[in-house]
Amino acid sequence: MPAREDMPSTLKRSPKKAQDTYAETHDSAVQEYGEGERAHRTAFSAVKHSFEKVGDHWEPKKKRGPSDAKAAGGRGTKAPTAGGVDANASKQHLMDVAKRLDIAGRSRMTKPQLVEAIQKANARSDRKARANS
Repeated sequence: MPAREDMPSTLKRSPKKAQDTYAETHDSAVQEYGEGERAHRTAFSAVKHSFEKVGDHWEPKKKRGPSDAKAAGGRGTKAPTAGGVDANASKQHLMDVAKRLDIAGRSRMTKPQLVEAIQKANARSDRKARANS
């Protein structure tokens, strides 16, 4: 399967179900739209409905559905993406994720600030994981 060869490293460190979701959706999107960015965006969109990015990998969400305003609005929306963070989750869930990622000052953060801090922590974890591989 072509998608498994070019799978992003964050998915390679994730559960098999996340990898399967990405690969199957990507391969289907390639047949529909052709190889390229649109196929990758479509595959990541499918992953984000069932998984959220925590650190350098993806974990199953408690509830399926769009993870942010961009995913909820579809292709034509101008809303920003949360980069895999489940911005639609409860503030308590975001606090728990922030605690696992050891984000300082999390207890004083608003929900949007938590989402942004988690995005930054995820990016740091990605860079560190890539440097170690």
